[in-house]
Amino acid sequence: MPQTQIACPRCRKMIPAQVEQLFDVTSDPAAKQRLLGRVSNYARCQFCGFEGPLATPIVYHDNDKELLLTYFPPELGLPVNEQEKLVGPMITQVTNKLPAEKRKGYLLRPQSFLTYQSMIEKILEKDGVTKEMLDDQQKRVGLIQRLMEAASPEVRTAIIKENTALLDETFFALFNRLLEAALQSGQQAAAQAMAALQEELLENSEYGRKVRAQMGELEAAVKTLQEAGQGLTREKLLEIFLSAPSEARLQALVSMTRNGLDYSFFQILTDRIDKSRGEERARLEDLRTKILEYTNQIDKAVEQQMKQADQMIESLLAAPDIVQATVQNLAAFQSDVVVQVLETKLQEASRKKDEARIQKLQQVVAVLQQASTPPELVLINELLEVADDETVLAHKLKEHEAELSEELSGMIAGLMNQVEQQAAKDPNAGEILKRLETLYRAILKKSMQKNLGQ
Repeated sequence: MPQTQIACPRCRKMIPAQVEQLFDVTSDPAAKQRLLGRVSNYARCQFCGFEGPLATPIVYHDNDKELLLTYFPPELGLPVNEQEKLVGPMITQVTNKLPAEKRKGYLLRPQSFLTYQSMIEKILEKDGVTKEMLDDQQKRVGLIQRLMEAASPEVRTAIIKENTALLDETFFALFNRLLEAALQSGQQAAAQAMAALQEELLENSEYGRKVRAQMGELEAAVKTLQEAGQGLTREKLLEIFLSAPSEARLQALVSMTRNGLDYSFFQILTDRIDKSRGEERARLEDLRTKILEYTNQIDKAVEQQMKQADQMIESLLAAPDIVQATVQNLAAFQSDVVVQVLETKLQEASRKKDEARIQKLQQVVAVLQQASTPPELVLINELLEVADDETVLAHKLKEHEAELSEELSGMIAGLMNQVEQQAAKDPNAGEILKRLETLYRAILKKSMQKNLGQ
């Protein structure tokens, strides 16, 4: 959904926010993520620092789980009859979208909630997330807040020692998500403070030291494989495994060489076992058991990731606005697994010549390509399209005056150099170079005028 301008609940200055009242997961699977992920109806003020939910009436619908939920913020002070007037049209809209066979009795009995949190808990409960799980997470969030607010390193160390049971894999995963969110939202000071706290947690907690040790084993494994170089064969890899000083190192090596642990590798290991006797045979058999166990763990984890990636991409393709849904889930595409699943889906659709599906998948790809393109390059392409029309170019430069930086001029100069080198091989390079030169001169002229106060 597009953003709108609202008054900040604290300082009353106008800020952008995505306001949404109807979350119909049945027709828009991405709606659930917008609600739970605080994309919609959540304010972040760049002026006063306010951050929190907006007082907005909400209707939530999920036909598969037979959920029709409503929430009215008490601070709105709406009487029941006014609430019904607001809810009625949205419930009618939900019902009209459903085929007759899916219109069940729950639609006649919407559940009302007095608090936003109780509504969220109901949604999560249907996903198998219990109140106890939510309470555990809230404890970890509260612990992070206490650590961030601690007056000194000594106080933080004491808090860490008092809460050893909470400092587990779940805690560190939550901490990393919050750190990434701070970075993505441009909260540099908060991100720096969290990064410093993370170092203290790794050093002073039992689980943190375990994580740090695992990181050390991974670094050592990388060094070992780099030293082996391009001449690494399956026979040499087996010798590296046998020389691993610990199970942690062996596990790290297996995780980094999984693709090479194929039938041929295990055949080499089995042949060696068959030729061995006594303690050597027992050692090799134990090694084979451990490698099989580690590879099985890796394969199961990858299978689960691919399943989740498949479900996420399918939810994007089912969304009414694929582009908007993809934009809201861009962070998920930082995973190589998600990108791999997307590429596989494109190949399958092309093989089946499913044009409708190809078109939907290409909308996702277009968003990803645009997101990975530097904004300066996007601007250069836009300006190049009008570079042969002096009047239009001047108008465009005025529109983008704030973006005409030394970095932009330097990028254009670099492109000119690249195109000039290709001119002998590419017949179109001459025309592109001419446009780049026109654009470069126009930007320099604009910069000079600005510096002279014209």
